[in-house]
Amino acid sequence: MTGNEKLAKLLEQRKAIDAQIRLEQNRENAEKKKADTRRKILTGAAVLDEAAKHPKFKADIDKLLGRFLKRADERALFGLPPLPVVPTSPTASGTPEKTEAAGAGQTAPPPVAVSGK
Repeated sequence: MTGNEKLAKLLEQRKAIDAQIRLEQNRENAEKKKADTRRKILTGAAVLDEAAKHPKFKADIDKLLGRFLKRADERALFGLPPLPVVPTSPTASGTPEKTEAAGAGQTAPPPVAVSGK
C-alpha cells in the first residue's frame, strides 16, 4: 500500500468516525431535550394542581402568566386577552423602540402610513 492509499484509507476512517460522533451527539441532545420537556410538563402539572387548591396561588400564577406570555395564541390557552398593539415611532437612531407588547428583547414593526383618501 502506497502512502497516498494509506492516507486515503485513514481519511475515510476519520470521516466515518466523525459521522458516528455526530450521530451520538444528536442522540444525546435529543434525550436532553426530551427530559427537559418532560420536566416542564411535570412542573406545569404540579403548579396547575396547586393553583386549583389555593386561590391566592392561582391569582399569583395568573399575574405571572399575564406578564410572561406575549403571543396571542399562548395567552388564549390561559384565558388571557391578547396584548394591545402599541404603535412605535423610530428612535433617534432610526430603529423602532422596544415596546411592552412586542415582548422582551423584541422590537415592534414600524408603523404603516395610511393615506387619508
